[in-house]
Amino acid sequence: MSRRSQRFQTAAFLFLVAGMVPGVVVAAAEQDRLVFHAETVSGEAVASQLADLTFNPASVVKVGTSLWALESLGPDHRYSTVFASTGTWDRSSGRIAGDLVVIGGGDPDFHNENALLVARELNRMGVRSVDGDLVVVPPFWMGWENGSEEPRDPGARNLDMAYRLLTTLERGRWKAAQLRTWRALSARRGWHDEPEPGIVIRGGVRVAEAAEAAPLAVHRSNPLHCILRRFNVYSNNDIIRIADGLGGAEGLASFLSARLGAGEDILDLTTASGQLENRITARLAVRLIREFLAVAERAGLRPEELLPVAGCDPGPIADMFPHLAEGPQERTVVGKTGTLVTTDGGVVAFAGTFKSRDRGPVIFCVAAPRSGYQARRWRGVEESWLLELMASTGGADARACGPELPHPDSMAEVATPADVE
Repeated sequence: MSRRSQRFQTAAFLFLVAGMVPGVVVAAAEQDRLVFHAETVSGEAVASQLADLTFNPASVVKVGTSLWALESLGPDHRYSTVFASTGTWDRSSGRIAGDLVVIGGGDPDFHNENALLVARELNRMGVRSVDGDLVVVPPFWMGWENGSEEPRDPGARNLDMAYRLLTTLERGRWKAAQLRTWRALSARRGWHDEPEPGIVIRGGVRVAEAAEAAPLAVHRSNPLHCILRRFNVYSNNDIIRIADGLGGAEGLASFLSARLGAGEDILDLTTASGQLENRITARLAVRLIREFLAVAERAGLRPEELLPVAGCDPGPIADMFPHLAEGPQERTVVGKTGTLVTTDGGVVAFAGTFKSRDRGPVIFCVAAPRSGYQARRWRGVEESWLLELMASTGGADARACGPELPHPDSMAEVATPADVE
């Protein structure tokens, strides 16, 4: 193609984009600073620039963590948390003359809602009070921590989780958050319990490496695919909890290196959330998305059941790409964003897929390394680039939104050991 033809084609793209999305201004000089790669499902390149330059992908790493979890555990995996007791249980008074022991199973998405489910079930069984301690056996997490940029003392962290659980299990310790959660949970499930559920813990709180206790109830989490969607939609850095149960960031790096055929020169990971310093190339990120989509399809899952769709889901994607969230191009793109402000001079990244009318599904990755505190500006440049890419492939078809974003308790279950067997 001649330079004159290329200029004419570019002008046509810009005219088309401007017609589709009023107010979008494409700055070609700024796009020269972008790193990007896009290809069809057959592997034919659609657009590419600095595609083999390593950059920090930020939260795009979460796609790799999700892929690892799906392959290792399966989409329907549920995490189990066992609630057990030591000593004797007087069923007539509801009193346990011993400890209430919680044996964690690494559930990464256990919250007030889940603790209230357990308290209600234990009350239904007749458990009202515990003479001894609340004993927590890790790995047990409750609520959010926003990942772990700074390492925390494991003992202090575990004790913090135990106290969070105590605050929700014991009705007398409730704060406004627990009351709001209970009311919302009751409304969703049509409950009219009076009084609210709760267990009196007369002893203290301890963390133990192990404990011999008789099981009372087992809490089973939402299926893994629901948990992954919640983490990815909100770009929650606590997704590292999932990786911790599989081998941590080092295990993730080994898995992806083997799966994608990538050496350390193009793939270098230090976290499973995308925090801190990580490295990938745009070409390899496209390969990662391709592999993720294939695994999802084999599991019977649509991409939008695992990743956010601009124009459908809450979280950062709609704010970052407003012309993809509203207007003619809404609901066309599903993918994962990544943002860092100070690490590596900052970066904004976006990797995902759209259904082009002329070329079929297109998989892409675009990033603006060293974007610093100008994330919004560079998001606009990336959005303009993506709109041009969509126009150059005949436009993009809207996709269906994923199912309603689940609550942490939506498909969670509490059962007696006999029910689980």
